[in-house]
Amino acid sequence: MDMTRRAALMTSAAIASSVLFPMRSFGQETPRKGGVFTVHYGAEQRQLNPSLQASTGVYIIGGKIQEQLVDLDAKGQPVGVLAESWEAAPDGRTITFKLRPGVTWHDGKPFTSADVQYTAMEMWKKILNYGSTLQLFLTAVDTPDPLTAVFRYERPMPLNLLLRALPDLGYVSPRHLYEGKGDIRQNPVNLAPVGTGPFKFVQYERGQHVIAERNPNYWRANAPYLDRIVWRVVTDRAAAAAQMEAGQIHYSGFSGLTISDSARLGKDPRFIVSTKGNEGNARTNTIEFNFRRKELADIRVRRAIAHALDIPFFIENFLGDFAKRGTGPIPSVSADFYPADNGPQYPFDKKLAAKLLDEAGFKPGAGGTRFSLRLLPAPWGEDVSLFATFIQQSLADVGIKIDIVRTDGGGYLKQVYDDHAFDLATGWHQYRNDPAVSTTVWYRSGQPKGAPWTNQWDWTDPTIDKIIDDAATEVDAAKRKALYGDFVRRANTELPIWTPIEQIFLTAITAKARNHSNTPRWGSSSWHDLWLAE
Repeated sequence: MDMTRRAALMTSAAIASSVLFPMRSFGQETPRKGGVFTVHYGAEQRQLNPSLQASTGVYIIGGKIQEQLVDLDAKGQPVGVLAESWEAAPDGRTITFKLRPGVTWHDGKPFTSADVQYTAMEMWKKILNYGSTLQLFLTAVDTPDPLTAVFRYERPMPLNLLLRALPDLGYVSPRHLYEGKGDIRQNPVNLAPVGTGPFKFVQYERGQHVIAERNPNYWRANAPYLDRIVWRVVTDRAAAAAQMEAGQIHYSGFSGLTISDSARLGKDPRFIVSTKGNEGNARTNTIEFNFRRKELADIRVRRAIAHALDIPFFIENFLGDFAKRGTGPIPSVSADFYPADNGPQYPFDKKLAAKLLDEAGFKPGAGGTRFSLRLLPAPWGEDVSLFATFIQQSLADVGIKIDIVRTDGGGYLKQVYDDHAFDLATGWHQYRNDPAVSTTVWYRSGQPKGAPWTNQWDWTDPTIDKIIDDAATEVDAAKRKALYGDFVRRANTELPIWTPIEQIFLTAITAKARNHSNTPRWGSSSWHDLWLAE
């Protein structure tokens, strides 16, 4: 990339080098009842039910309305929500959950094991984008009584894996509102969810807002504190920052603001900007290749694209200390699974990129162009948009013309994961505590068509499929870690997806908020204890 192009892409990332802005201590305060908490909602996904779509863009709303069997506590350890306790059989093929008594759905019907059975078998196993791989060997859920759910597996399910997965992949839906009502995906309840959570759905006005109000019959004593939550749809990040400064928005999560605005608000005593509360949502920036294009089916082309991108330059000049160089699908923050050897890496080497493209038979034509590709960037964060432009300009230097196609969240998900109307896509992969939760599903073949953030690349590798299946059912911790090392090395060698950048999400929130960022997946959690000071 020439210096003119580089200069055109420069942002104020240098301002962002402070990264973590200090959290403030408020001592012992008495929680205040009441108030409306307003949330920046940057990208609608046309789905609010977290039993059907695992995504922070769904959890940020649906996670306040519906609840899961298990969540993570302040120390990142599994804690019961709709489940009070659990026990695994010695062979790992049976896991029994004892459910919480006295819980009711927002429509007044009792919550029972029948709801868990239906959700697990019909939603998690068949539809939920990460659940389909996690529950691949789930054969049945028995319901011997209304408060007992017995999960039965064909192959062992490591208990620790399941407990780490359920905070994201364990949301329960009401059986009585889905069974016998036609296509689950088209059920109108998905956009007007009924749950057991601290807040009850009120209204979804497309392009405007989502509203939920306090659940007066919530099972937790004295919760919730807030009267209402309003998610305001604001697709312009600068406008969202301006609304925060005007007091119209209290919270923007998951790096929803620009890097420069985050740095600026972090110096304003009215706000707190931090990565705290996002430890359970480490993420990598991705480049996804559609193997239906003959050019991209050639591994030399995929490797050439990787070598053509100066990732350290992009990080230094666009992301600052908010990011680091990624080494594979398992990020370095994963103490339990990060391998000592990640396999092949792809340093910036424009000459090597051109050589690989020549070897693949794609010689420069008129004007130096070898071929053209359509790139769809996800509309989640500023870094994704910047990265798309960086890819476009970098690949032009090796003769690949990139046409960027920008769309909204729902359009992006449909075009990439359902219609497969893309050549390259770039977005985020979120790592959720264990590779089997939301990472290997990007590589395992046989995913349901249309399931977001799964292998929709038309790429199949029996070797990696076997590694993934063996690791997901291995109860020995050391052997599981070794298998995931094999997985990373194979993924980096075959390169169906490239994960060159690691990050942790930023939260921007009003300093009036209390009990925020107090769990590793706080933006996705229920907010039952959140309150606003005067």
